[in-house]
Amino acid sequence: MPYTGKLDDLSEHPVKEVINKVLKNDAKKAFDVAAHAQFNATPLRVVPTAGTATDAVTLTTNGTATATNNVALGKEHVKAIVDLMKERNIPAYVGDDYMALAHPSTFRPFKNELEAVHQYVDQGFQMILNGEIGRYESTRFAEQTNIAKAGFTNAQSNWAFFFGADTVAEGVAVPEEIRGKIPTDYGRSRGIAWYFLGGYGLVHTQAAQGRVIKWDSAA
Repeated sequence: MPYTGKLDDLSEHPVKEVINKVLKNDAKKAFDVAAHAQFNATPLRVVPTAGTATDAVTLTTNGTATATNNVALGKEHVKAIVDLMKERNIPAYVGDDYMALAHPSTFRPFKNELEAVHQYVDQGFQMILNGEIGRYESTRFAEQTNIAKAGFTNAQSNWAFFFGADTVAEGVAVPEEIRGKIPTDYGRSRGIAWYFLGGYGLVHTQAAQGRVIKWDSAA
């Protein structure tokens, strides 16, 4: 990000701090995009059976969903996906738990169902007050908004990743860092950039050893 010595000298705000904050945010988004591309390369995809089942899912192992997803993600789908993961011997992500990641709106119908489950339990009621998704069926749920939604045609749901351990590896040659440009034009031309030399890769590309299952749709 280029800036001038004049801007730094006359600004009422700390220019370098502002730029550093923006660059760190941009770097995080770039890493999310790179990691998502590898998660999305998983050969394991699930859709609700026949596209409309509320209590069963169909798994494909060639990286392609077989049906258009016409139903919102619910707790019965979560149970079916977790059963699939356990029976495929996918190791847990942390402790004995798997992880699930999606947009807040993708989890909304599921969260509403969990409120009905937890509302009469002290701990569950406190989770509702705190706005937490929490843990269900040996799975911890987390939300993200950096990666855009997919083009599901029915708008009933959207993508979600369920995963265990050994998903996507980060290979680092030069760790991420903030670098300052050597000033030119007698110190008037300046700049700051973030720099990273490395990459991401799906650890298990074969379906038999797959660690990531994507809640998906054919259209």
